[in-house]
Amino acid sequence: MYGDDATVRKILTELGDTWAVVGLSSNRQRAAYGVAQVLQRFGKRVVPVHPKAETVHGERGYASLADVPFDVDVVDVFVNGDLAGAVADEAVAKGAGAVWFQLGVVDGAAYERTRAAGLHMVMDRCPAIEIPRLGRDLS
Repeated sequence: MYGDDATVRKILTELGDTWAVVGLSSNRQRAAYGVAQVLQRFGKRVVPVHPKAETVHGERGYASLADVPFDVDVVDVFVNGDLAGAVADEAVAKGAGAVWFQLGVVDGAAYERTRAAGLHMVMDRCPAIEIPRLGRDLS
């Protein structure tokens, strides 16, 4: 398992409130759209990162993580698994505190690189599922 419950809790409650959501667009049918709404309700600032650089949920979008002109605390990755490792590397370069790969996205080499760089990381989990568990099941 890549990311235990303590790491999930730390990312969600201690590492900061600015989340760059890579792959977030205005397409309401995509999972990133709904997960970003949950993150906002949980008090997170959601920064859309997508080639279209659209404004989503009231937040200005950026074409790439490198284009975001301010610090981000967590990079939430909603891209094809083949591309996720490169996004994790960009998160390291950006100085984020954590990387979160969504359900179905696992890249062991990216996990090792990201952890070696000092970032917290979880893979194959969804914050919209983990947030409701916060006061009950996570220790």
